[in-house]
Amino acid sequence: MGKPERTPVGKRVGRVAALAVLVALTATGCSGDEILRFGWPKGVTPQADQMRTLWTWTVVAALVVGAIVWALIFWTAIFHRKKKGAAAEGPEDLPRQFQYNIPLEIFTVVLPTIMVCVLFFFTATTESKVLDKKPNPDVVVDVIAFQWNWEFKYEGDAAKRADGTQVSTVGSSGEIPLLVLPTNKTIEYRLRSTDVIHSFWVPEFNFKRDVMPDPEKNNQDSSFQNSIDREGSFVGRCAELCGTYHSVMNFEVRALSPDKYDQYLKLRTQTNPKTGKPNTASEALASMNCGELCSPYAVTTKPFNTDRTARTASN
Repeated sequence: MGKPERTPVGKRVGRVAALAVLVALTATGCSGDEILRFGWPKGVTPQADQMRTLWTWTVVAALVVGAIVWALIFWTAIFHRKKKGAAAEGPEDLPRQFQYNIPLEIFTVVLPTIMVCVLFFFTATTESKVLDKKPNPDVVVDVIAFQWNWEFKYEGDAAKRADGTQVSTVGSSGEIPLLVLPTNKTIEYRLRSTDVIHSFWVPEFNFKRDVMPDPEKNNQDSSFQNSIDREGSFVGRCAELCGTYHSVMNFEVRALSPDKYDQYLKLRTQTNPKTGKPNTASEALASMNCGELCSPYAVTTKPFNTDRTARTASN
């Protein structure tokens, strides 16, 4: 009987590679949009989109470089391996050597240097765009962090009550604070802590910044700007370990269309006839009657009972 015909090594490698790609695509179950984002979270701000674009093209460039390196490795392993049963090779049988090829060595130094410079350029320009500040933002809100909650104080004449005080929302153990903001407007966040270092983080912003007790002394930029593309509710968290209840120091960003936001802010400056006090965030939203978007309480997270005696071990 004759020996069975062997599949060429190149064809075997090709089949294995094709099978691996097929398994990867079917096993992940990713949509086309998710594949193009390469795992980058979907954001709700133009700044988040700019960072995603940088990430996407950086990964594409890395994959191109990786494909070239893998191709060279496989080419060397397949076509320059020692054949079975071949006699010992002499110097004249070795593949062409490149260890003293000066132009090749210069190329392998210059090309990576150019790649690093290009990557640095696009990273620096994207960072500048993300951190850019306009001189006259549409909304200014003071974000004040404290152990273990948040206060949001709105600046400007539109947020001033009849008694001269500014509209503000303070969180408590029983109620998650709502940071209500307009869509498609430039918003400036001014961060400050009253005690230890906290961190203002909204995952959908794809951005976070430390909240310092004394930002000027610590040479820290204590403000940033962005705009929100769409309406919705987005959970916010403290991303800096700040003490016992750090993990439950949450808040919620509620993004409303500009007309709804103006209505909300106007209600916040008015007095509630039932209580005789200015409307709270929940009271203002409840009176707006616009579905879940105007829910008076947080929908992305819930309060945590800080009373240790009220907790029991899970079974």
